[in-house]
Amino acid sequence: MTATPTSSARPRPPDPGSGRRSAPARRIRDILRARIRSGVYGTRALPAEAQLAADFATSRNIVRDALTLLRDEGLIDRVPGAGTFVVADKAVQGLDRLRGLAETFETSSDRVVNQVLLAEVVPATPLVAERLELRPGDPVVALERVRYLDGAPLSLDASYLTADVGIPLLDKDLTGCDVFGLLEGELGLPLGSAAVAIEAVAADITVAGLLQVRAGAPLLFLERLTYTDSGRPVDLEYIRYRGDRFSLSGRLDRVPVTPRRTRDNYERG
Repeated sequence: MTATPTSSARPRPPDPGSGRRSAPARRIRDILRARIRSGVYGTRALPAEAQLAADFATSRNIVRDALTLLRDEGLIDRVPGAGTFVVADKAVQGLDRLRGLAETFETSSDRVVNQVLLAEVVPATPLVAERLELRPGDPVVALERVRYLDGAPLSLDASYLTADVGIPLLDKDLTGCDVFGLLEGELGLPLGSAAVAIEAVAADITVAGLLQVRAGAPLLFLERLTYTDSGRPVDLEYIRYRGDRFSLSGRLDRVPVTPRRTRDNYERG
């Protein structure tokens, strides 16, 4: 008599080699994404599926799966009768220097335009007060902007500035200028460094509408607290970047770490 599997039997994990999530499809997806980000294809169509299959020595089905993954990311789209094209080049911001958005791309402000949603003096909440080393209820300038790059929304920025530096900004060009540029160029306030925390979040309905993405779309959330060169915190920012339009890059240098010796190490030594 054959034994019947009990309910305690472990379920068999799904086959990782099938469908769009197969390792070959992901590998080709990653290579094509790197090519797209480096501008290899520009405004030209990507090679046909047959050509890509030959280039990667794989099947057209695997190539088709890789292209579907890229379409799901919003990087490419198929135009019937014309081919597959890049539809969203990602803006890349380095983590090696403290820069504003326009400064990041070393461009004039005509590529970067800000839609100012809020610019006014408000009482600091306990969290904002703690970050800016103020007392709860102290006046701060709240600044909220949708930032456009090349005519398309890139990020939603919510900033809180100490009153002494924020209030003078209310009379400045907040539509066409970076806050960092205004602080240093207009107010003569040299900035020094910033503490940054980064995580992935999903767009809620309000943010999705402002950034023109679907609700639940992936966003890159960055909290940045900027200090003057004398070490005083003056600008707390919460920035939500569109995941399909923005990425961060940087160089990390290895500093050798001496392993800690445990008690067993000492006893054996």
